[in-house]
Amino acid sequence: MKKNKKSELKNLIEVTKRKERIKKEHVDIKWIITIVITSFIISFGLSFVSQTTIPNLSLWIGIIITLLFILLGIIFDIIGVSVTAADEAVFHSMNSRKVKGASTAVMFKKNSDKVSNFCCDVVGDVCGIISGAAGTTITAILVETYKFNLLLTGLTIASIIAALTIGGKAIGKSFAINKSDIILYEFAKFISNFYNK
Repeated sequence: MKKNKKSELKNLIEVTKRKERIKKEHVDIKWIITIVITSFIISFGLSFVSQTTIPNLSLWIGIIITLLFILLGIIFDIIGVSVTAADEAVFHSMNSRKVKGASTAVMFKKNSDKVSNFCCDVVGDVCGIISGAAGTTITAILVETYKFNLLLTGLTIASIIAALTIGGKAIGKSFAINKSDIILYEFAKFISNFYNK
């Protein structure tokens, strides 16, 4: 029994090593450079918008903008998970019948690692960082206007933002896995209005 377990483990290690060698050969340096530059530009742009607008707005509008950043991160996380979980065969069938958006869905599915990376890691994480920065601005407004305790207010705002982001993404992931084909199709159909291959 122990010998069987050891041999199964050895087989698993060998298969994993083979997969790692294949993946190392297919590292896309161009994509990595593109995604780093893109994330810098998106982060810079969204940070600039949040840092220049929120301090000049009312507290409630600042809170609404922060919630919109959280929601945007959750939506893109749902899209990223859906692309990874969707069934490519469904979209090949739709593409053969010339259904609008199907060819875009196939393209997204074939590049699911890159699409998921962009949606979850670039947009999702950037929105998370910016909503945290916006939370700091809201804390400053609360402390200055209502003389709240800085430490307690900062911790409370940060905790609320983290809870909403993590809770929203947890709900979104289940939804994305269960409805992955529909979400990918609707997203691809929307994108195909601007770009169609």
